[in-house]
Amino acid sequence: MMQDTPLIVQSDKTLLLDVHHKDSEACRADLVRFCELIKSPEHMHTYALSPISLWNAASSGFDADSVVDRLKAWSRFPVPESILFYVKDIASRWGKVRLGESDDPRYYRLSVDSQRIKTELMQRKALSKLLVVKDEHSFLLETYARGEVKLQLIKIGYPVDDRVPLAKGPEVPIALRTETLGGKPFSVRPYQQMASDALLGDLGPGCGFGTIVLPCGSGKTVVGMQIMQRLCTRTLVVTTNVAAVHQWMQEIQDKTTLGSDQIGEYTGERKDPRDVTVCTYQVLTYRPDKEGPFPHLELLTKGRWGLIIYDEVHMLPAPVFKVTAELQAVYRVGLTATLVREDGREDEVFSLVGPKRFDVPWNELQQQGFIAEAYCHEIRIDLPKELEIPYALATKREKYRMASENPLKLEVVKDLVSRHPDDFILIIGQYLDQLKQIADAFGLPIITGSTPNAKREELYKAFKEGDCRILVVSKVANFAIDLPDASVAIQVSGTFGSRSEEAQRLGRILRPKNRSSFFYSVVTRYSNEEEFASNRQKFLAEQGYSYEIEVWTN
Repeated sequence: MMQDTPLIVQSDKTLLLDVHHKDSEACRADLVRFCELIKSPEHMHTYALSPISLWNAASSGFDADSVVDRLKAWSRFPVPESILFYVKDIASRWGKVRLGESDDPRYYRLSVDSQRIKTELMQRKALSKLLVVKDEHSFLLETYARGEVKLQLIKIGYPVDDRVPLAKGPEVPIALRTETLGGKPFSVRPYQQMASDALLGDLGPGCGFGTIVLPCGSGKTVVGMQIMQRLCTRTLVVTTNVAAVHQWMQEIQDKTTLGSDQIGEYTGERKDPRDVTVCTYQVLTYRPDKEGPFPHLELLTKGRWGLIIYDEVHMLPAPVFKVTAELQAVYRVGLTATLVREDGREDEVFSLVGPKRFDVPWNELQQQGFIAEAYCHEIRIDLPKELEIPYALATKREKYRMASENPLKLEVVKDLVSRHPDDFILIIGQYLDQLKQIADAFGLPIITGSTPNAKREELYKAFKEGDCRILVVSKVANFAIDLPDASVAIQVSGTFGSRSEEAQRLGRILRPKNRSSFFYSVVTRYSNEEEFASNRQKFLAEQGYSYEIEVWTN
């Protein structure tokens, strides 16, 4: 029997959403809790059920029965039996393997629901060498193996419900100000409070770790500081670059009662750990040679931290994962605008940092005025005739670079800049030669990976203070750069089909302001850059953004 509803559930685990149906937005709000967006053309958006999406739902209390109820309620046609079975089978795996304390403090106890699961675990070499059989339904594992066991188990389809109480670190009194150092009123927004509540819970077993997903520009840093205040413990913040380190330090000093003597920097330039220390992923994963040790990881393992905050957690590199003993034992929170990764390694974040605890749709915060209203435009241009034959003969990677560095993009940038004479503009790209050409053509300052940190911060300051209205930036500006007045972003090239990069770049212009923001993506027509651009836009489409297509003619 057919219902007047917007969803079609198919046996291949894909779900088609009719975006023209009157109930499509309400349906979309349910779908994002337990599935992920795959395609987003004009009329039908395609979602998919996956183990990670179902386990994230289950860990937040949205169990298999809840998913089945939502599918049945929204599906236009009867839900295939194979899908009902899949949802119940996969979602129910959450909680079948549990990690808890043992009588011996040197070990944890891993409990399983059945003899079948126990046998399967023992047949896996990577697991059997870490597990010691205790009784019919449980194993013992040494504390150092906590993270590795969780990672191995999720890879075979058994996410661990970790119930080991987290260790408390040294006490550090931390309180949030009601007024910033600059004299501005400051308070935690309702959704920021909800995010910290979702992560910390009652501070009992199973609480105090996980990932918080919030749009760029919505104040993820404040959520981190709110958690710091509630735990009042020695804290390590790990972020993406030195500029982000300094921004975190400034924000903490500006909005908490901590003094400058309590906030330390640990980077390639300075190593000064304090009660609250901010460092980079790069310094933690540095080692002098390929086979040698990671000298700075001692900061993690011997620092007696009570809380670790991973900024832009989707970037968390594998080497950090390997040091899992002390990391798994403390309160830990991942902050990101999007958990999607093109390599499919979301399971590593899930198992070693924790499941997604809080998420909020971007358009919801936009409607409430917490992030800026943004209009997305994709501008398509032709390839110059003299490059058509070389493009046809090139390899796939060469084609992408040729399309990305299309010399006609220079004229498009000139046109777009002229459309926004009063806006603060970021011109963002992937290829340095292209960016230098643009900077030279218009006499603009440029920031790349080779720009000294002091010079970067000088240019960021000039931009913030209005002395510089246009900046050319490489992918160093993808993450954790606070430029609140930026209202126009012109993307001339990007990292292949990276959805997270697209979201991050849009995020540079989402700080609330008294004007709308504009995001332009310049793409070469009839090239593989079009294909990559389509993939890049998927995540934002899920958040309710649509791209107006414009064909540029000279």
